[in-house]
Amino acid sequence: MADEPLVLGIETSCDETGVGIVRGTTLLADAVASSVDTHARFGGVVPEIASRAHLEAMVPTVERALKEAGVSARDLDGIAVTAGPGLAGALLVGVSAAKAYAYALNKPLYGVNHLASHICVDQLEHGPLPEPTMALLVSGGHSSLLLAPDITSDVRPMGATIDDAAGEAFDKIARVLNLGFPGGPVIDRLAKEGDPAAIAFPRGLSGSRDPAYDFSFSGLKTSVARWVEARRAAGEEVPVRDVAASFQEAVVDVLTRKAVRACKDQGVDHLMIGGGVAANSRLRALALERCERAGIRLRVPRPGLCTDNGAMVAALGAEMVARGRPASDWELSADSSLPVTDPHVPGRMPTHGHTHDHVHEISKDNLYS
Repeated sequence: MADEPLVLGIETSCDETGVGIVRGTTLLADAVASSVDTHARFGGVVPEIASRAHLEAMVPTVERALKEAGVSARDLDGIAVTAGPGLAGALLVGVSAAKAYAYALNKPLYGVNHLASHICVDQLEHGPLPEPTMALLVSGGHSSLLLAPDITSDVRPMGATIDDAAGEAFDKIARVLNLGFPGGPVIDRLAKEGDPAAIAFPRGLSGSRDPAYDFSFSGLKTSVARWVEARRAAGEEVPVRDVAASFQEAVVDVLTRKAVRACKDQGVDHLMIGGGVAANSRLRALALERCERAGIRLRVPRPGLCTDNGAMVAALGAEMVARGRPASDWELSADSSLPVTDPHVPGRMPTHGHTHDHVHEISKDNLYS
């Protein structure tokens, strides 16, 4: 185990400041500082507030992760950071911090893809990923079906949302029902007490002529909003639990049906589900039911590893080191629209032996002695 790469990962793509430390495929620390409560009163994430929160939380969160892992910063074999996609300002905070730590510690820097990290985190729970891996990623910003023959260099998009992502739809319907932000957890909780068959909400892009692997939740969102508005306009009580259950069922029905279909079509006998919405209890249950019926093995990380976290970034970074992938260079920048086909951003940065000026050497000793 001591020979496996020890990597620190930094995640700041949205409103979570995540710092994880991984040795190989073993999770040593997963420290998170969230600013979600600050955003709640605005009904969604405010980019500038998120960026400022990352600035304030970065150093304490890194220190907490190192303490939790019981390692020194000097022991690290590399620093990994989410380079994109995500909120530009938030990403810049993480990338800047990672470059500073990598430079001060004389360690290689790895800018990695947020979506690929969500896939790779499953290694911390269930061991090495099969190759290829079929992954369904569902979150507030993404709903994607991806085929990954090699998580460090070859990730292929099979399908994606053409409008609202699944998590975004949950937040918008929660707003319609006056349930607050974020919407996913509260809808999941209320849906357990409702009837998923009470209201026949539409299943987007489910026709025989529709794209096989793409998703659309905008029409569903509009249908739910109009249904609720009609009840309120008529002076009738809105059955919130039934609406939540019926809406949730419409979302997870489409997600799981298309994911299982992709596995069958591509001859892949397993499915990995990741992203924040993967914490949804009904999505997990229906995916397991359909995968078992189809003879497909289901891999879903525990809920804490589904939401944005530094552990997933560290996991992908450790895989980059283990496979000898090139480190990023000092020109690494944030890319809010980094395509999933780029699991990491390579460069020509020397990983060892680069020199610093005398002033920097003094400051480094003060920080990390």
